[in-house]
Amino acid sequence: MTELRHRGAEAPIQTQPSEDKGSDSELRLEKDGASDGDSKGDSGLSEVPAPADDTPEVLNKALSGLSSRWKNWWVRGILTLAMISFFFLIIYLGPIVLMMIVLFVQIKCFQEIITIGYSVYHSYHLPWFRTLSWYFLLCVNYFFYGETVTDCFFTLVQREEPLRILSKYHRFISFALYLTGFCMFVLSLVKKHYRLQFYMFGWTHVTLLIVVTQSHFIIHNLFEGMIWFIVPISCVICNDIMAYMFGFFFGRTPLIKLSPKKTWEGFIGGLFSTIVFGIMLSYVMSGWRYFVCPVEFNNDSNRFQVDCEPSELFQLQDYTLPSVLESFTGWTTVRLYPFQIHSIALSSFASIMGPFGGFFASGFKRAFKIKDFANTIPGHGGIMDRFDCQYLMATFVNVYIASFIRGPNPSKVIQQLLALRIDQQLHIFNSLKAHLTEKGFLPALEDVMA
Repeated sequence: MTELRHRGAEAPIQTQPSEDKGSDSELRLEKDGASDGDSKGDSGLSEVPAPADDTPEVLNKALSGLSSRWKNWWVRGILTLAMISFFFLIIYLGPIVLMMIVLFVQIKCFQEIITIGYSVYHSYHLPWFRTLSWYFLLCVNYFFYGETVTDCFFTLVQREEPLRILSKYHRFISFALYLTGFCMFVLSLVKKHYRLQFYMFGWTHVTLLIVVTQSHFIIHNLFEGMIWFIVPISCVICNDIMAYMFGFFFGRTPLIKLSPKKTWEGFIGGLFSTIVFGIMLSYVMSGWRYFVCPVEFNNDSNRFQVDCEPSELFQLQDYTLPSVLESFTGWTTVRLYPFQIHSIALSSFASIMGPFGGFFASGFKRAFKIKDFANTIPGHGGIMDRFDCQYLMATFVNVYIASFIRGPNPSKVIQQLLALRIDQQLHIFNSLKAHLTEKGFLPALEDVMA
């Protein structure tokens, strides 16, 4: 970009030590310009400020006698336990609180990414970037969650006239809102800075694609049952922890240049640990209706409920072991929940493909010569640093459910039928009756009359 090329790096960035974000020497090479193309094209981006160290003072004093490597290990470990405890708390508080937490994380991740762009953009004193970014976030959330509300609260929406109008014209209203933001962007264009402004326009939309759509998938997975929310997220957390532990104590072989401190030992150790963890966690959770039942809205009580007769997916069944495993274990059959078989696919994806979300984030941060997205969580960076793998996992789970799990939902079909006019309901009734009679499931009208 012409505008960015004209702005050289005025001072080196102070970076914070982090165990899995890459080596200092590599960052130094990036700052000094490892290649001519990078130094020319990205020099202006080095003005992105590095987050300050906000490790609590009590931890700094308690760990002052340790080396930086072990100090970072203890800080990350203590904060990890605190986050896991908080995760258990919000699970206990129920699905509504989980949804609110997902929305909060979405907004925080969006804010962290947009702030990086704003620090570059603001130096040119160009208007409306931050305002338009948050406006587009509002528009996209209105579009996605408006349809979710219509789907989950269908009877309530049909009962209230204002909500029924908003539901009927939802997509048109969403498009009108987006079109307003689009016109505002065009009006904000400033001569000699067009390229930078379109660059930031794309920055905002890619951020929306990554953050908002994925958080929407997470909430959709949650409605299928909290087990589809908890198990995938827990597998990513387990893989992150175990890969770090195996890499910290046994890591010798580098895995990928984007993250030099990621090792094959950590990758393989995390893979097997996560698969075992996923199978065990699935076994425990599959026995609880609170976790396996879909989250549904009860129109009579006007509140969410988690209660159902568990499907076959969450009922114990006998499986015959392959001859190879039988020779090792001495068992001919095992008794498992079918969901445990699916959990192997979920935990394998979390271990093999999930880390690529982290590698992608590492590449992004190296492009802007920063160590973390923010300093929200001491020792871990920003919220986005912890959820870079979760978003990729959310998409996979949503696709997996749609491809292998979800079937037609009779209750939603009935809700929509009841919203039709009486003549339309009678037409569907007669059509369905004629179809069932033709198939032999209902006696013919002549037989009934006889």
